[in-house]
Amino acid sequence: MALADRPLVPEEWVLRIDAVLGRLPRCAQEPAWTGTRWRVGGATVAHVFGGEDQLFRITFRGEPDEVAAFEHMGDPYFRSGWGGNAIGMLLDDDTDWDELTELLTDSYCIQAPAHLAEQVARPAG
Repeated sequence: MALADRPLVPEEWVLRIDAVLGRLPRCAQEPAWTGTRWRVGGATVAHVFGGEDQLFRITFRGEPDEVAAFEHMGDPYFRSGWGGNAIGMLLDDDTDWDELTELLTDSYCIQAPAHLAEQVARPAG
């Protein structure tokens, strides 16, 4: 889903994200107010969308110390304006998909109930 002034996320990117999150226990893809999100139960794990500035972003959850670290790293990372543990990342042709896989898996483990998170093999790194 996209709003008139926001671009649709390339389908290839949505499929790549879904290949990571869709394999995790009870993690489901669904349309968001703009773009696509993945949730486990009622908790959002990740949200990918096009911005009014025509750039693509993904938001996900991180540990509090990671949020501060990513915020200070700068581009392509940013601190999301909502939630104390939300991290954002700009997506483009240079995105490190291996790193994003690790970050998304960590986000799932933060958001999922413990009995589901314990079933997940975490990426090395």
